[in-house]
Amino acid sequence: MSTNRPKLVIPAVPDRADREILLSRLADFEAEQAGPLDIKHLAILLKDEAGATIGGLWGVSLFRWLIVELVFVPAHLRGQGLGRDIMAEAERIAIERGCIGIWLDTYDFQAPDFYESLGFVPFGAVFDQPPGHKRIFMQKRLAI
Repeated sequence: MSTNRPKLVIPAVPDRADREILLSRLADFEAEQAGPLDIKHLAILLKDEAGATIGGLWGVSLFRWLIVELVFVPAHLRGQGLGRDIMAEAERIAIERGCIGIWLDTYDFQAPDFYESLGFVPFGAVFDQPPGHKRIFMQKRLAI
């Protein structure tokens, strides 16, 4: 039996390739424990007349949940229903993919009231992240 213990290395600039190795090994372990991840990425983009991305949603579905990682609507376009349209499309796609729910996180200075108006409910928070605010985790179960 080898007594060589792996060493801890902290690179000054982390390499994305190392992240991919960790992610791949974690995904293999998770699949062994809980079945296929069935990872599918999702982008719902807002484009201007020139075709440039100016907002939208970025997420991933796995283990039958859609995880919304990013949502952004430019300030000058807010209040026009674009956020509702984006989230409705995400929900439609999640149901199409067989997801049982959607979860996301938002800050108290972002859009928790907006997400609650769409049927999301808080299930946790991290206080003082950033200091003086909180990060709120929300979920919505889907009727499939």
